[in-house]
Amino acid sequence: MSMIEEFKSFALKGNVMDLAVGVIIGGAFSTIVNSIVKDLIMPIVGLVTGGLDFSNMFIKLGNIPPTFKGNPDSYKDLQTAGVAVFGYGSFISVLINFIILAFIIFLMVKFINKLRRNEEPAPPPAVTPEDVLLLREIRDSLKASPRI
Repeated sequence: MSMIEEFKSFALKGNVMDLAVGVIIGGAFSTIVNSIVKDLIMPIVGLVTGGLDFSNMFIKLGNIPPTFKGNPDSYKDLQTAGVAVFGYGSFISVLINFIILAFIIFLMVKFINKLRRNEEPAPPPAVTPEDVLLLREIRDSLKASPRI
């Protein structure tokens, strides 16, 4: 089998096509979930924390260059200028986003699994094995026969 035929066989298998569709749908779905986190949930978190912005919390590790023209209290400006900064606030923001995102995905998967459970057909009625039927027939005939 030539390499092109082998690749064609591999690429056209159902699992590969399902994976490709899953990746594409997942990419589109991630933008929706990111928007939910960024636009709907994080403002509520900001309101609860009193407008606390974690993304601008950092510890400056390096010296600011003399040609620096930005705000020395801005994580983004210092990072752009190449100053070594320990950005723990950015990490906290990403961690909060991840926890919220994971919880939303958990709820969605739980909801989808619940829908799937409702759609499953009932199992077919159990078929009684033939030997059990024969034993029942013998039992019933013994009950009906006169005793001597």
